[in-house]
Amino acid sequence: QVQLVESGGGLVQPGGSLRLSCAASGSITSINAMGWYRQAPGKQRALVATITSGGSTYYADSVKGRFTISRDNAKKTVYLQMNSLKLEDTAVYYCNAYVKVFGADVFKPYWGPGTQVTVSS
Repeated sequence: QVQLVESGGGLVQPGGSLRLSCAASGSITSINAMGWYRQAPGKQRALVATITSGGSTYYADSVKGRFTISRDNAKKTVYLQMNSLKLEDTAVYYCNAYVKVFGADVFKPYWGPGTQVTVSS
């Protein structure tokens, strides 16, 4: 019913920038919070940043001042601008969204398949 598709990952040198996008599609009536998580090899999936439908944002301490989350509600899309990338930012980045579909009364979480970000010299 709902698909989230990430794009924009890739290989970048330390200090470089990338912009991730995640578009939601399907039988959607409303989207509440959207966010980005990441999972590095051998580690658990961790929150990177979230943004509410009203635009309020939250960032993990490790990315504050370097990453910016934003969204376009009309396009059902969330973005993550990543600047000053570090080696430790290497991970698979997952998009998450709380979505209400036609016929439903509650928001449910959905996940994208993930996009690889590799920071390496």
